[in-house]
Amino acid sequence: TKQQILCLALWPLFFSLRLLQQVGSNECGNNSYVINVMLMNYSDLPSNTDNLKLAVEKALKRVQNELQMAGTNVSVNATFHNFTSPFYVSKGCPTSTCEGVELIRDIYNTGQLGCVVIGPACTYATYQMVSVETILSMPLISVGSFGLSCDYKVFLTRLLTPARKLNGFFYYFWQESHLPFKTTTWESAYIYKRNDNSEACFWYMNALEAGITHFSETLKFKEILRTPEQLKKTVKNPSRKSNVIIMCGSPADLRKDLGTEEMEKDIVIILIDLFNNTYFRNNGSAHHMRNVLVLTLPPASRNYSSNAVTPEDAVLMEDDFFVGYFNAVLLFGHILKKCLSSQSPVSRPSFIDEFRSITFEGVLGPVTLDEFGDIDSTLSLLYTSQTENHFGTLLHFNTHNNKTHVMTSSPDFIWKNHKLPSDIPGTGPHVLTIAVFTLTGIVILVLIISLLILRKYRRDNERRRKKWSHIPPEEILPLETSETSHVSLKIDEDKRRDSTQRLRQGKYDKKVVILKDFKNSDGNFSEKQKIELNKLLQIDYYNLTKFYGTVKIDAMIFGVIEYCERGSLRDVLNDKISYPDGTFMDWEFKISVMYDIAKGMSYLHSSKTEVHGRLKSTNCVVDNRMVVKITDFGYNSILPPRKDLWTAPEHLRHADVSQKGDVYSYGIIAQEIILRKETFYTGHCRDSRGK
Repeated sequence: TKQQILCLALWPLFFSLRLLQQVGSNECGNNSYVINVMLMNYSDLPSNTDNLKLAVEKALKRVQNELQMAGTNVSVNATFHNFTSPFYVSKGCPTSTCEGVELIRDIYNTGQLGCVVIGPACTYATYQMVSVETILSMPLISVGSFGLSCDYKVFLTRLLTPARKLNGFFYYFWQESHLPFKTTTWESAYIYKRNDNSEACFWYMNALEAGITHFSETLKFKEILRTPEQLKKTVKNPSRKSNVIIMCGSPADLRKDLGTEEMEKDIVIILIDLFNNTYFRNNGSAHHMRNVLVLTLPPASRNYSSNAVTPEDAVLMEDDFFVGYFNAVLLFGHILKKCLSSQSPVSRPSFIDEFRSITFEGVLGPVTLDEFGDIDSTLSLLYTSQTENHFGTLLHFNTHNNKTHVMTSSPDFIWKNHKLPSDIPGTGPHVLTIAVFTLTGIVILVLIISLLILRKYRRDNERRRKKWSHIPPEEILPLETSETSHVSLKIDEDKRRDSTQRLRQGKYDKKVVILKDFKNSDGNFSEKQKIELNKLLQIDYYNLTKFYGTVKIDAMIFGVIEYCERGSLRDVLNDKISYPDGTFMDWEFKISVMYDIAKGMSYLHSSKTEVHGRLKSTNCVVDNRMVVKITDFGYNSILPPRKDLWTAPEHLRHADVSQKGDVYSYGIIAQEIILRKETFYTGHCRDSRGK
């Protein structure tokens, strides 16, 4: 789209702004303090720029008077900067993505950057400004920016209720089951998203639709309605999956979208209309609002102080955005006065934390900001009285402590027994109670059975881990002459170069196996050794040789291990006739060999065995498909420790093992594979004694 192309073109602005130095300007200090005010004259915002400028100017006069009364001779002024959107045919918040960043750059370049920015109300513009830190450590106060993407931003303060706070209300209200008029928890909802929402409604409904919030995570059913036709169909559908519908707008919007459609008696519509004071000024309700609960903000106290507002400005104070801009200036004045009185430095980096966890005197009364700089307020839930046909207050919800305060214990609802219905159609409290008790009994029964089974399994597993029996020797058959194969492994002692050890072979379960001599063992394994051997039996992986058990033959104990026809990896590397360089033993094959070893070790390290401890090229064997498998693992408590050229120096000193030591051994093997030479080979050192 054109917007995306423009944003890409302006992206260098983000990086150029990140390079700005965090230094004080002449607009923030030396007894002169400036507020940069960004104004948006968009149709999706309810206030015009002239009223917002008036709010800022009136608030500046009050701040200046309060500072003079405190004996502080400083000046506080504001500069106004308009969003122009010259590149777009349609003007509005969706096209403001890049403008905020460009505007702050222009303010900086012209030397007008002050102490604080009263920023854009649009989430798109604000997000870009705070996410790439284009305002550095400068406080940004927004009367808007409702979206979740602007949550928890270090430099951002929001003076109108954000979507995060609204989601908190729905989360806690859905969980309520002990209110006089709500005796069941709700776990479902329809979300009706209108196409012509205001900026606030757009982000409120987006947040309810998002799957990452606590509210959405608690819902077992959630469906989005996007057209009036879908809404009409749902409110009269007896097969609907929820009785509760959430939407944002005004009573006129609901009337327009529903028309004269009659609703099912258990339908509950929660209408979000925060910034509308008409419910309290004229509390008469309409017929189509009988099934509706209105979530709004109660009007603030009108007991203005002598220096607050004049009576002719009372109409302007009905506009929450006007009040928000007024309060934004008062907030800065409050913090400036505090810093000057305590002789604290007044600079952007020094007082950024002052905009958190604070209560100050706003134009209509105290205003509280939480630890993330978002305003806390009291939400009101209204209902329509059936006898008097007017709005009544059902409850208040405090977003600061997430507490609900009941205002009407027996509301004159349209719903049965003066209580809100269940969110699931066709259910009631008695049905839910029976279902809860039944499910609880089933869960407890299943839990008891599971615990008994688990207990038995643990006991059997413990007995099995401590028990060990050898394979009967008669099951190990000798190989016939035709099956005998020459297999040898290099011995890594002083005679490693010259001698070979013949491995004893046999046949077990119709498979050729290797019989590994467990030296220094009479077959009476300790408990630790039995557990280790049981762990080996459980390992079955493509790049690890299979361990079948132990056998006692002629008073000697052998481990019965999978046989690999081509012998050890060391044999293959030494045999340059059968496996010539450049043809068979090319780089692709070498990498494949190293990858096989890495896969086997990775599995071994993540298994209960955890460590090899004896890894070397003679303990890597090759089967007839040229797949490399690791052997001789899991015997660290049975066989004595070895001191080989593959052993890490730390383990040579202390005779222990570790996964890091295995990595060292793997590196030595990798050198052998790459060079096809013995360990620690170097072409510049021919003298074995010096080496």
